[in-house]
Amino acid sequence: MAFSKEKVVPNMSNYQDYRREYEADGLRRQQLQADPWQQFRRWLAEAEQVCHHDATSMTLATADIDGRPAARIVLLKEFDEQGLVWYTDSRSDKGQQLAQNPHAALLFYWAPLERQVRITGTVDAVPEDAVDAYFLNRPRDSQISAAASPQSRIVANREALEQRVESLQTQIGDGPVTRPGAWIGYRLQPQSFEFWQGQPSRLHDRFRYQLTDSSWHIDRLAP
Repeated sequence: MAFSKEKVVPNMSNYQDYRREYEADGLRRQQLQADPWQQFRRWLAEAEQVCHHDATSMTLATADIDGRPAARIVLLKEFDEQGLVWYTDSRSDKGQQLAQNPHAALLFYWAPLERQVRITGTVDAVPEDAVDAYFLNRPRDSQISAAASPQSRIVANREALEQRVESLQTQIGDGPVTRPGAWIGYRLQPQSFEFWQGQPSRLHDRFRYQLTDSSWHIDRLAP
């Protein structure tokens, strides 16, 4: 089927005129790996070639006990068949929401490849020894910022925040930075993956993997 390309000059006063055409190669069922982890590894490796430092940026969506949602960007730090891992302060909004409702969604968007990956599942805490190992591997300034920041709490101004950092630096000198007990790791264990490939005229390719018992079932979804 042939598609005509959309030629639209945006009207700066009307956001309805903003659109782009997707022109990447399509995604077909026979191209997919049977295991979504293998498919994810392939797409992430290709994203690293063109998105560089942003390839592991992912939107994390959580909801509180009343179902009120929130979303923010976090960084994927590791993954295997057990799940996808990120680190943060459990006192943050996302930490509090995950304590109330341990279900979340992740979204990777790689604009140069015109691709998205959506992942949903349950979330649990990473073991303490793994968190310690990662924290010690962070740049020292990042360790100090994590230890000094009362994440998501109200602060008077930028200067007050910088003073907390300076005070901690003075206190520890050249000594090691102690990981705050609230600074932990989370792992999302997927129950579904969706691989989305942009296509002309918005007839996008979408494939969803759903975990059924111990196997993954694949469906094509309408765009």
